[in-house]
Amino acid sequence: MDKWLGSGGMPLISELGASFDAYGDGWVTATWTPSELAGNTRGIVQAGVIAVLLDAAMNFALNAGLDGGDRSKATLEMKTETMRASQVSDMLHVRGEVVRLTRSFAWTEGWVRQGGPEGELAARSTGTFAVHRAQA
Repeated sequence: MDKWLGSGGMPLISELGASFDAYGDGWVTATWTPSELAGNTRGIVQAGVIAVLLDAAMNFALNAGLDGGDRSKATLEMKTETMRASQVSDMLHVRGEVVRLTRSFAWTEGWVRQGGPEGELAARSTGTFAVHRAQA
C-alpha cells in the first residue's frame, strides 16, 4: 500500500496538487493544495475535481482495509455534495473511510475540509464499490 502514498497511483492526483500521506485499516488521508488545473477562471475549485479526489480517497481507503489479493473492482455509485467553495491554493484536508464492507460490496464516505482535519467541511461524498476477492 505504501506505493499509493503521494499520487495514490494516479499521476492526475499530483497534477491537481494532492498527496496521500497516511492510511490504516479502512481509512486514508491526503493533503491538498489545489493547483491551477483544479480551478475555474475565477480560481474556484471545480466540483468535478473535488469528486475525483474523493473517489480516489474512498477507493484507497477500501483497498487499505482489504486483505492480501483482495481489491476494489469499480465505483458503482457515488454522490458528492459541495457545501463551501474552495479556492486554488487553499490548504485542504481529504479523508476517506470504509463504512461497511461485505464479501462483494463496500460502502464508503469521504470529506474535504478547509485548513485541516478539524476545519470547515467543504465537501462530502458517499460511494458504493464492487469488491474483487482473490481466489482461495
